[in-house]
Amino acid sequence: MQQLLKGQETRFSEGLRTVRSRLSTIHASLAKATPEPPVAACPALQAPVDGRKFGTKYLVDHEIHFACDPGFQLLGSSTRICQANGSWTGQEARCAEISECSSSPCQNGGTCLEGLNHFKCLCPPQWTGITCQYQVQTAPPTWSVTDDPAFSRQPHCAQIAQTQQCSCDPGFHMSGTASNGICRDLNECEVYQQQGGPRLCAHTCVNIPGSFHCSCPAGYILLGDGKSCEDIDECSLSQDNCTSGSTCINTGGGFQCVTPQCPLAAGNISYVKTSPFQCERNPCPMESRSCHQAPKTISFHYLPLPSKLQTPAPLFRMATAVAPGRPGPDSLRFGIVGGNNRGHFVVQRSDRHTGELLLVQSLQGPRTIHVDVDMAEYLDRVFQAKHLSKITLFVSAYEF
Repeated sequence: MQQLLKGQETRFSEGLRTVRSRLSTIHASLAKATPEPPVAACPALQAPVDGRKFGTKYLVDHEIHFACDPGFQLLGSSTRICQANGSWTGQEARCAEISECSSSPCQNGGTCLEGLNHFKCLCPPQWTGITCQYQVQTAPPTWSVTDDPAFSRQPHCAQIAQTQQCSCDPGFHMSGTASNGICRDLNECEVYQQQGGPRLCAHTCVNIPGSFHCSCPAGYILLGDGKSCEDIDECSLSQDNCTSGSTCINTGGGFQCVTPQCPLAAGNISYVKTSPFQCERNPCPMESRSCHQAPKTISFHYLPLPSKLQTPAPLFRMATAVAPGRPGPDSLRFGIVGGNNRGHFVVQRSDRHTGELLLVQSLQGPRTIHVDVDMAEYLDRVFQAKHLSKITLFVSAYEF
């Protein structure tokens, strides 16, 4: 009996070794046949010469944005997305120099010379100024005011060593000969403008006899330095005429009355207004994929901006909020999904849970710009929810 059992144990061990050998062979063949995993990243992209790159992640579905320095225009794609096959969407971004002379800035027959981010006009003999816009001065100077007696004064003369010497008050200059000269007002506003000197006033320079003063446009007040302008906040001072149900938004030189509205119901998707500037989606049916993909929240934001704001300038931030005791998203994706003049903006991640809207091309006012930014939340690569921010920019006509 012992010999029989020992023989069976030996045959069982040999059979087990055979089975293990066959399993190892099958596993090896399957490993060779298994296709390589898909590419999880794209090759690194460089910022274009004379430009900038926004974004440092090269993983699938991540975006890289490009913008050019002042004086250059972008050729190619301003945004490129990493695809699952390891390639980028769009075309390579390049920055080409903008021809400053293409707009023919020189007037009165002047010749435009191209420079680095600037131009220079060669003016005919009878013209001067940055764009040859002023006629060469002859006596009496054209900035003298001859019709108003307040702008003309008698000089102060004295006999010194048998020679008559005359002088004028500050802000006046001598016109004519020593024997019959008169002091005429010097228009500081035009002189500084012609000679390319420092800007005397933030807005308007007004010439007065012997001096000048500055004025501001409607909706602004002159500050204590005598040249700077500050916006009047009509909303906080209750100087607006917004009706009940609308909200006053202060803007440069004025105000806007806004009444944000939730989107109309469409199919299973409907919203309810939970605050003056936010709408929340009503609960979705379990089987409605389109409802779950729609924005969970829609918020409205209004930002006043000065004209020709220096770029790049951060304008707006989006961040995720997690309820206590609930797991938050481990990945966020941001994107610009609507609005006009989208090429002036990019969205970049500022940290793990925050995205930032940047102005990368300056805006000249007055104008109103709309841009829609969404934030999608993912947990273990599974979509959780989307939040939409509708941003309105009120760009002032002035640079202050």
